[in-house]
Amino acid sequence: MTAQEKGPIGRPRGFDADEALQQAMLVFWEHGYEGASLSQLEAAMGITRTSMYAAFGNKEQLFRKALERYDAGPAAYGDRAMEKPTAREVAAAFLAGAVMATTRPGGPAGCLGVQGALATGDAGRAAHDALVAWREDGGARLRHRIQRAVDEGDLPADADAGRLARYIMTVSFGIAVQAAGGVSRAELQEVAETALSDWPPGRDVYADTP
Repeated sequence: MTAQEKGPIGRPRGFDADEALQQAMLVFWEHGYEGASLSQLEAAMGITRTSMYAAFGNKEQLFRKALERYDAGPAAYGDRAMEKPTAREVAAAFLAGAVMATTRPGGPAGCLGVQGALATGDAGRAAHDALVAWREDGGARLRHRIQRAVDEGDLPADADAGRLARYIMTVSFGIAVQAAGGVSRAELQEVAETALSDWPPGRDVYADTP
């Protein structure tokens, strides 16, 4: 039994902490940080406010834990995309993953990392900053992967890794916003494919060049 599953003096909690966090993530995903009330969180998690605070901390701490779960779950397509052998495949998998994650049947539309705290007051500033850092980290990892493709000759030597990474990230964020507005998965996949129409030619194109 993990420490998270135990009470403060070693006794098991009276609820499934993992499932409670899953439900909290879905509430934040659907309503955003400020839009998610404590009452909604209590009801979805199936626990009292006292138990919620004891297990996860305050609302901000719960949100950060929910974001970590989101990153390791629905948003894990980014890490999987980085493992593709070519930069073009990385970009294609990243955008396809964004489409799939933001249009999950029966789940919240859009992206927790994009819409979770776009417009917040002072009370939501910490959550806003956490999401900014989360998005910047994703962009940095994508930039490093594309720069590796440049260094290895998979992309032309003059390809701008930072510019390409910002382009892919911006398209993926736009996909999330459009998904939240009700645009279908098929339509968004078309957007993803169109976005790659001007992608720099890869090593396979140069392989037959004299």
